Amino acid sequence: MAFTAKDVGSLRERTGCGMMDCKKALVETGGDMDKAIEFLREKGLAAAAKKAGRIAADGMVYAVAENNIGVILEVNTETDFVAKNEGFQDFVKKVAGAVAANNPADVDALMDVALESGETVAEALREKILTIGENIKIRRFAREEGVVSSYIHGGGRIGVLVKFDTDAAAKDGFAELAKDIAMQVAAANPLFLNSAAVPAETIESEKRILTEQVINEGKPAAIAEKIVMGKIGKYYKENCLIEQIFIKDNDLTVEKFLKNKGIELGAPISVAAFYRFEKGEGLQKREDNFADEVAGMVK
Repeated sequence: MAFTAKDVGSLRERTGCGMMDCKKALVETGGDMDKAIEFLREKGLAAAAKKAGRIAADGMVYAVAENNIGVILEVNTETDFVAKNEGFQDFVKKVAGAVAANNPADVDALMDVALESGETVAEALREKILTIGENIKIRRFAREEGVVSSYIHGGGRIGVLVKFDTDAAAKDGFAELAKDIAMQVAAANPLFLNSAAVPAETIESEKRILTEQVINEGKPAAIAEKIVMGKIGKYYKENCLIEQIFIKDNDLTVEKFLKNKGIELGAPISVAAFYRFEKGEGLQKREDNFADEVAGMVK
């Protein structure tokens, strides 16, 4: 039975598998759609294992805060196309739910956690790799309890989780405040909570670099230290959340904004912790040509 590129596309829609896997399945089954679906499922764990070494640097970041538990999670795929797949997105949300409910110590421990379906995260991951046809990796997660807020930017390109220390969480206006702080973290990308959280070695390294720059600019050594300390102050303002300029009001720092809101809502408000994940940051990217893949499929 002959088949066309349209049949390949239809099989991909029904299974979520890669185009070349779908084409091979139709070749092996003589173009029979139902048998091709069975063929793809029968490839089983061997297909997932074969894909495990491929680069996965796309995907999505998901963040959620419910019932005083917040989770932020990054799951990587090979392509942005798969990241938009509803089945993949549903899988990510289920994994986040497993993190929230079980509080695993790390990704390895998470793999042994059972989902509501009864299968472990590891088993569900292998099945998803088979069904979608790409390597998928659960890269990292964080979990916090208490007063938490989450924010997702760009459809999963950036995720933020913020934990607050306050008794004002139930007050009108707090939810908007929490979202503003989460958006601040997404947009301004602070590296630390405050100046006290910056490691001493980081500051010493900055001082060495800045001192060399100042001396190379011809400034007298006698005033170099004062200039460097001024630049360190600027470093804090750029990289520490509490000391950053508030993006919605440049007349305020984040610290001043929180203080003002605390007075308005009747209880002090401070940020206890925050997490900002950007999908694929620090990972090697795959280089490919989607047009060439399509052309190769229809030959």
